[in-house]
Amino acid sequence: MEAQARGLLETEPLQGRDEDMVASADFPSMLSEEEREELKAELVQLEDEITTLRQVLSAKERHLVEIKQKLGMNLMNELKQNFSKSWHDMQTTTAYKKTHETLSHAGQKATAAFSNVGTAISKKFGDMSYSIRHSISMPAMRRK
Repeated sequence: MEAQARGLLETEPLQGRDEDMVASADFPSMLSEEEREELKAELVQLEDEITTLRQVLSAKERHLVEIKQKLGMNLMNELKQNFSKSWHDMQTTTAYKKTHETLSHAGQKATAAFSNVGTAISKKFGDMSYSIRHSISMPAMRRK
């Protein structure tokens, strides 16, 4: 009952049995001579319209190329513009901003840590230098 209620509203793709039924249907014999002539005329008209649209599209594409040449736009400029726009769009995303903040914060901490290590090493070298100079300057210590 439910399948009958759906009727033409069936949205599932054709299955093997359905495909066979459609393939074996003899549509030309189902059409009257008048319907067949109307469909042939419509077919010719559609083919003419498609040809016309292709010609119009081709003309517009040529015109587009001419305008771009006059404006000095070339493929490299377009690629640069596309890259710049993409880069800008990426930088405005939330994920990029959060990642940038996190890495920036980590970089600041790493810089501070390296600075502290450098200071500690410098202090140790300074202490060692003082100790060596002090021992050299005291003659009594050298004789022992």
